Amino acid sequence: MERLYSPWRSQYIETYDKIEECFLCDAYRSDDDEKKLVLYRGKRVFVIMNLFPYNAGHVMVCPNEHIGDFTQIDHETLCEISKVTQMMVKALRKALNPEGFNIGYNLGRVAGAGLEDHIHNHIVPRWNGDTNFMPVIGEVKVISQDLKDIYTKIKKAIKEIEEEDAE
Repeated sequence: MERLYSPWRSQYIETYDKIEECFLCDAYRSDDDEKKLVLYRGKRVFVIMNLFPYNAGHVMVCPNEHIGDFTQIDHETLCEISKVTQMMVKALRKALNPEGFNIGYNLGRVAGAGLEDHIHNHIVPRWNGDTNFMPVIGEVKVISQDLKDIYTKIKKAIKEIEEEDAE
């Protein structure tokens, strides 16, 4: 039997239950966006890359405020989440040229939420053929691009979109 190792995954598994602070709040408060993979900061929300992505370019749109109940998010924040989600779809198209997207929330652990206490909207770029036997049989997801390279591409695309919108 062949073995495929994904040591990056052990970092998540080993630290998951040991995290004392919300990693989204930590990233929001940080002044090192590149290190924390923060792509964008708005008035009420920010965008961060998923450190353990389902696909290359998997990002999350998060309220700046630590809030876990979707029904308690104020109207202005909900509107900004939607507006920034739209901008991120444009940026991901420009940077990575995906053929589709999965967009949504996982509310509650049984719904797949890895972090229940800080709402976040997932944007997962999709390509034809990106689902193969590896995750199904091998329980392994292969991400073929480096996170830092993807970060740089998306960050550049966001800047270009902001410049276009300013004109």
